[in-house]
Amino acid sequence: MLRRMARNNAWANLRLHRAVAQLDEAAFRQDGRTSFFPSFRGTLGHILFVDLFYVDALEDGGVGRAIWDDDERFARDGTFEELRVRQRAVDQRLIAFTEALRVPADLDVEVRMPRRDGVQRDTRANTLLHLYGHQIHHRGQAHAMLSGTAVAPPQLDEFFMREELPLREAELRELGLPLE
Repeated sequence: MLRRMARNNAWANLRLHRAVAQLDEAAFRQDGRTSFFPSFRGTLGHILFVDLFYVDALEDGGVGRAIWDDDERFARDGTFEELRVRQRAVDQRLIAFTEALRVPADLDVEVRMPRRDGVQRDTRANTLLHLYGHQIHHRGQAHAMLSGTAVAPPQLDEFFMREELPLREAELRELGLPLE
């Protein structure tokens, strides 16, 4: 199930990013929208950098808190196109990570996440569930923000239903994902 959720995550990001790509860069950065982060840049940037943080922790990559320095640079200088490319790359890393999990005990391995006040530890399973929940939560905010623009919010909940495969088949092929 966690593999399918990683694939769904990539697919939903693809659809949401296609919609946001219809906005110009000024609309992407415009503050004052109703959301926890009051811009598409803030919301989608938050998703990206939290993904980078947790995927690095899951991979035991060692980048840790240094990821947040890049977030500050991105907030100042990053473009939507950079965000889209980087999100696609981290989505692929997450898919590869979940596909490498072989036995149930792989989900019990401890993940270390460096925080300001120490190192948080939890299982891979709990870290993945947190990451997916975080993604869904903030994608929903960006989806709602689109309602305040001329761009129609995309359908984001067709992935798991077998009967709806024709609605997402081309996008799954584009992402190199199994047609299921």
